[in-house]
Amino acid sequence: MPAFRRAVEYGLGSEFDVHLIADGSLVVFHDDDLERQTGVKGSIEAYDITNLRKLRLEGTDEVIPEFDDVLDLYENTGLPLLIELKCVKGNYKALVKAVAERLDRYKGEYVIESFDPRVVIEYRKQRPDVIRGQLSQNFFRKSEGLPFYQIVLLTNLMLNILSKPDFIAYKFSDRDTPALRWLTDRLGYPELSWTIQSADEYRTALKIGSIPIFEQIRPEELKELIK
Repeated sequence: MPAFRRAVEYGLGSEFDVHLIADGSLVVFHDDDLERQTGVKGSIEAYDITNLRKLRLEGTDEVIPEFDDVLDLYENTGLPLLIELKCVKGNYKALVKAVAERLDRYKGEYVIESFDPRVVIEYRKQRPDVIRGQLSQNFFRKSEGLPFYQIVLLTNLMLNILSKPDFIAYKFSDRDTPALRWLTDRLGYPELSWTIQSADEYRTALKIGSIPIFEQIRPEELKELIK
């Protein structure tokens, strides 16, 4: 939460990941496994909110935020949110339903994105007016344990014909992937680049007409970049 509060202080929107955990609560956390950031092994989806609140983030007193915590902070700020839905073990329908119902009460600006095309398809079914994005990367370079057929489908964004995303968010270092370039340069899909980590990358993303999703760039430095 201190990072989100600092972003609001500097007038910045945020990108973050949402998980649906065992008791139906929605929480904001990047990884599927808890160990890297809490020191405790196990899937975050297996926890209920009471036990999850007992864990601490990276040796601090901070706990894993609930989705409500972040939405309450950003509501009425006028700052946009880029909300990634993390599907685990095929829970995409329940995840989409829970997120969509909570966002029905949210008054701020937001868009939805996911690596899982089923999430994008389901969100389109449940809330067709909400802007949706397809996340991807070149999985031939880093397979993430996926079977070959999924590597082909996801790298080349072949399921876009079903998911009909409004934008594509692709790994910045994989931006030369032919399928991405064809969809953005030829067909006009809006492109977002993740994750930008330096001023040079930020400038390059802007130069090619992509919207940067960034981290590790100081707000003071960002002001110079966007002049």
